[in-house]
Amino acid sequence: MQILDNSLLLEQELKFRQLQGHLRDFWHTVEDFDRSDGDILVIPSLSLDRRELLKIDGVHHYEERLLFSLIRLQNPRTRLIYVTSQPLHPSVIDYYLQLLPGIPFSHARDRLLLLSTYDSSNKPLTQKILERPRLIARLRQALRPGKSFMICYNSSNWERDLSVAIGVPLYASDPSLQIWGTKSGSRQIFAESKIPYPDGTNESLWNVEELVAAISKLWEQKPQLKRMVVKLNEGISGEGNALFDLRPIQNISPQEKPEAIKQQLQQMRFQAKSENWDNFSGRIPEIGAIVEEFVEGEEKRSPSVQGRITPNGEVEILSTHDQILGGPDGQIYLGCRFPADNAYRMRIQDLGLQVGRVLAEKGTLERFGVDFIAVRHPNIDGDKWDIQAIEINLRKGGTTHPFMTLKLLTNGRYDLSTGLFYSQQGREKYYTATDNLQKERYKGLLPNDLMDIIATNRLHFDSGTETGIVFHLMGCLSEFGKLGVTSIGDSPQQAQEIYNRLVKVLDEETRSFSESDLAFNHNFV
Repeated sequence: MQILDNSLLLEQELKFRQLQGHLRDFWHTVEDFDRSDGDILVIPSLSLDRRELLKIDGVHHYEERLLFSLIRLQNPRTRLIYVTSQPLHPSVIDYYLQLLPGIPFSHARDRLLLLSTYDSSNKPLTQKILERPRLIARLRQALRPGKSFMICYNSSNWERDLSVAIGVPLYASDPSLQIWGTKSGSRQIFAESKIPYPDGTNESLWNVEELVAAISKLWEQKPQLKRMVVKLNEGISGEGNALFDLRPIQNISPQEKPEAIKQQLQQMRFQAKSENWDNFSGRIPEIGAIVEEFVEGEEKRSPSVQGRITPNGEVEILSTHDQILGGPDGQIYLGCRFPADNAYRMRIQDLGLQVGRVLAEKGTLERFGVDFIAVRHPNIDGDKWDIQAIEINLRKGGTTHPFMTLKLLTNGRYDLSTGLFYSQQGREKYYTATDNLQKERYKGLLPNDLMDIIATNRLHFDSGTETGIVFHLMGCLSEFGKLGVTSIGDSPQQAQEIYNRLVKVLDEETRSFSESDLAFNHNFV
């Protein structure tokens, strides 16, 4: 039976690669979305480790993150299919379609097919689709052969199998290459790319004993270290990280080290709110872990670079960002600002290209992101920033949707020589973006309530000035008080001011609602 299973798997992988080969045949058409005549199947499935995903508030609404793809309907010859676990609120769809400049709403709506599995379980969306043969048949029927491709949040065996089932190429890396997007795989790519990265383990650790030995070895190599970071191999947005403090055990003898390290592991500071040692240590044999030095510094930032590898193997840099981090030790992704600081954005572009070329040699495809740690060292000649790479994301990450929203709304371009983005009119564009505008007081707001607030306070994106706010994750708002925002301006200051005004408006709107609600209850009683 195992031989048969292996044979079927090999056949599936062969079909998948044959389909992906078609991407090269019409890459220039795919690249130029504005003039292409094609069908895009959007599968926004978070096909990642489920237990790690559940550390994120409202993660089941993150299927909305790829709704920026609806802006592609500004091309009157594009058709788009968007599949979700649960139906999307109609006002959310209307909101995105109203963003399209120069395209009648009805024309865009006729080229959009929304499908749902009506399944709220914690399974990945793509698995839910594969369990519904009639839904697969409908997808096959709706997509035009030779003119269709599929995009996803990340590529796994589920996406490979769906690609083969519907006979449409997947514009993403082969699932067998996802190892290069793990914490250990990232460090191996950095080594091959010959770029700076923190000292630590490049191979995965699979039990507590291996972790203790790795910590001891790294400490011996760098006795001046104060702290280390232990990372689960498939952690997401920093939620799988823990900070190990060496200082409480720095004066122990070599004989006492292993036991002292083992005890100190239980005192680690976990970045996820719900994490503890019992759960964390139990995950190590399941998904592996690495340990690396914690980069110290009085002024630290976390810039990132986003790139793309085309089906022809070319590497393109799409954007740079300064990430906004939070959590107990500033390791959890909250949002970003575009572009990264001028002091180092050209440097991280170059490092991103080096990483992208190694990834391309290994056969990876489409989106990749590289996160860095930048530490400022003032000196006589000015400020020097020490840059070290810390991880690779082989998926659409938190910086993907804000940049693509800006690009699609303005039809502008990213200039590699300056690291800036210019609209068609030649105006520099900047933004502040977050997936985590979250407050307890926002709970209970429905998408229609948000639309009222947007309209009343004129917070909508203005296609004339190409400034304003674009919202996402609107489905998160009612239950979690959480909202996604991309605030676009003609300067970094303007983008931040627009964002600050939004927060002020939301606070005022929710305050007035609470007061009127209390008054109503009092009068009723």
